[in-house]
Amino acid sequence: MTATVTDGPVDTLLARYRARTMATLLAELPTGGPRYLYDLVADYPGRSGKGLRAALCVATCRAFGGTDDDTVLNVAATVELFHNAFLIHDDIQDGSEQRRGAPTLSARYGVPVALNVGNMTNLLALERLLANRDLLGSGTTWELVEQTRLMLRHSLEGQAIEVGWIRDNACDLTADDYYRMCLKKTSWYTCVYPCRTGILAIGDGRPGMDRLDRYGWFLGAAFQIQDDVLNLVGDYARYGKEISGDLWEGKRTLILIDFLDRCTPAERERTVRFLGAARSARTAAEVRWLHRRLLAYDSVVAAQGQARDLADAARTEAAAALGERADSEDGRFLLALADYVVDRSR
Repeated sequence: MTATVTDGPVDTLLARYRARTMATLLAELPTGGPRYLYDLVADYPGRSGKGLRAALCVATCRAFGGTDDDTVLNVAATVELFHNAFLIHDDIQDGSEQRRGAPTLSARYGVPVALNVGNMTNLLALERLLANRDLLGSGTTWELVEQTRLMLRHSLEGQAIEVGWIRDNACDLTADDYYRMCLKKTSWYTCVYPCRTGILAIGDGRPGMDRLDRYGWFLGAAFQIQDDVLNLVGDYARYGKEISGDLWEGKRTLILIDFLDRCTPAERERTVRFLGAARSARTAAEVRWLHRRLLAYDSVVAAQGQARDLADAARTEAAAALGERADSEDGRFLLALADYVVDRSR
C-alpha cells in the first residue's frame, strides 16, 4: 500500500501535533530561578522546528487505538525535551553556530551556560517522564523509563562513534559503517523511540511496542541522509543551519564516504589532510573546494537515491505494521512521512 497524502496535509498534522505538544511542554516549565537557566530551556522548543518526534509519538498512539489526550501529549513533551537537550549538547560538541535560523545557545551565551541549560533540559525531561505515574500507572511508566534508558544508550553510543571518527580522522569508512552509526545516533531517538513511546501511551500494557521498529530505522536513516544533503545544497532561509556546516565540522556523512571511495589519489590526500585539521584551522577556500568536488562526483545525488530507497522501505514496513489502520488519518500520515522526510527542504 502506498500513501497519496501530499506535503500539505503532512505539514498540517505536523503543525497540529507540534503546537499541542509544545503548549504542554512550555506550560510546565519552571519560571523564575537563576538567570540564564529556565528562560533558555524554553529557547530551542520555542523556535520553529518540524516537531517530527512529537508528531510520530502522537500519531502512532492514535493510529493504534489511543487518543491525543493529556497522556500522550505529556509523553510527546518528554520526547521533545530529550531531543532539545541533545540539540544543545550536539551544538556544543560540533561547534555549530546556527540552529533553526538563529545563533546556537553556545554561540550566543557561551559553552558553560549552554551546557548547564542542556543538563537542566534533561532533568526536566526525566521529571516529566516520572510524572506519567499519575496518568499511566507505575507499570507503564517503568516501561517508558526502560525505553528512555535504551534510547539514551543507543544515542550516546552513536554520538561516540561519530565524534570518534572525527577525532581519529577516520577516512576508510564504508556505507555500512555510516548506517550502523545512523541507526544508533539518529533512528533510535528520532523515530524508533517516539513510535515505541506512542504505543505505550495507549495505556494497555505493552501492546507490541516494537511493531514499528523497522519503519523507524528506515525512516530515521532516510531523514539523516536528507539532512546531510540539505547541509550542502539546502536553502539557508528554510534550512535554518549553516550551509556546509558538516564540512567545517568534519562529519563523516554518506556523501563524504562515497566521495572518498571514488576520488583520485590527489583529491583523497587533500581531503584527508583537510579532515585532519582542527575546525579553527580549516579555511573557507578549502571548504568550497571540497563542496564542489562532492557535487562534481554526484555524491549528493547518490545519497539522495539511497535516501529514497530507505523511504520506500519505511513505507512498506509501516503498511505491514498498520494493516487496516493504514486508512486512518494517522495511518496515512505515518505512511506519507516516508516521502516527506526525503522531499523536505528544512
